Amino acid sequence: MGRKRRFGMWERKIVSILRSIRFRPVSLVALLCIAVSPVSCSTRRVAFSCNDMAPSILVPANRGGIVDGRGRFREIFRAVLAARSPRAETGKLFDDSSTLWRLRGEPAATGKPVSLGRPNPDYRIVMVPGLLAECVSKVSTVFGDARKPLETMGYTMDYIQTAGRRGSGYNADIIGKAVMSMSAEKKIIFVTHSKGAVDTLEALVKYPAVARRTAAVISFSGAVEGSLLADAFPEFLLRLAHRLPLSSCAQGEDFEAVRSLRRSVRISWLAAHRLPRGVRYYSFAAFATPENTSLLLRPFYDILARTDPLNDGMVIASDAIIPGSVLLGYPNADHYAVAMPFNGKNGALLAGLINRNDYPRAALLEAALRYVAEDLGREKGGNQTFGPPGAKGNCIF
Repeated sequence: MGRKRRFGMWERKIVSILRSIRFRPVSLVALLCIAVSPVSCSTRRVAFSCNDMAPSILVPANRGGIVDGRGRFREIFRAVLAARSPRAETGKLFDDSSTLWRLRGEPAATGKPVSLGRPNPDYRIVMVPGLLAECVSKVSTVFGDARKPLETMGYTMDYIQTAGRRGSGYNADIIGKAVMSMSAEKKIIFVTHSKGAVDTLEALVKYPAVARRTAAVISFSGAVEGSLLADAFPEFLLRLAHRLPLSSCAQGEDFEAVRSLRRSVRISWLAAHRLPRGVRYYSFAAFATPENTSLLLRPFYDILARTDPLNDGMVIASDAIIPGSVLLGYPNADHYAVAMPFNGKNGALLAGLINRNDYPRAALLEAALRYVAEDLGREKGGNQTFGPPGAKGNCIF
């Protein structure tokens, strides 16, 4: 009891100090990063309880109801890169081989032409951000560097600002309300990142009217089966983060946002709920080498690497694939680089912490939207199958 009382006293003192110095939202992630660094270097095991876990298995994608769209997606991505010519910070042109991992069994290119004309006007693209995204929305938003170019091409874009520190059920209500306020003239293609994928899936199940108005969900590094990091943080640290004074994003109830990302919660939810069949699902599972992971995410990468080195610093790649979805690819990027632009204009501190953010996000998103439009335009079941198991990849750490 005395130890708990001392922890409570120190929490109140720290929160009081932070209130007096205008604590910045990005510092919340930095604080977690610093606090968890000793954990990533120690032999401490990730907390785990089997009491709340639904039975699950890890199987190859071609045995788990996943359709392989990697070959055709790479084909479209390559065409978009050639047409848009995005350059890395070094001045070198981006190419698909350096920005998209090729894992074993990826199908060959189809040889079909790639249309880069005006997009189908029947769809509305709706972005849904992830955990803490509201807190840093003045600095970065999901695909913030892609939305204007896509609007110029003719895409109709919308953005649903969910609550950065609230649980998936709460955000499902925000998504449901936002969708029902939109014109029903166009079908929705959700573009989700991180926890945004989870919030969106819950909204589709909770609100059948939203599902009926939805054509597809594209998930980028979605925490579909949770993140082991949600179980790795000490309880006192979560309480401290929960109480931090962030004017840009309100507190949740008892760090509910992190709780909703625990693997036991997510797998149990998937086991208990069937995703609407009238919606198509598409998944990207990003991962990066330690050297290509931003400094801010490195301690988290190290924790996850004990279980699987194929992670993006927040989510393990195999946990990022929606059941029954089309697998579009494995971006060579960390959790922020794949969907959230940060640059030197955001300040030296942030630039130093998020220092591996150079990635052709606009081209990746455009290619994804063109793949999905093509797929929605043909009969269901016309996707590629997985290539032969012997087809080697280019994934070398």
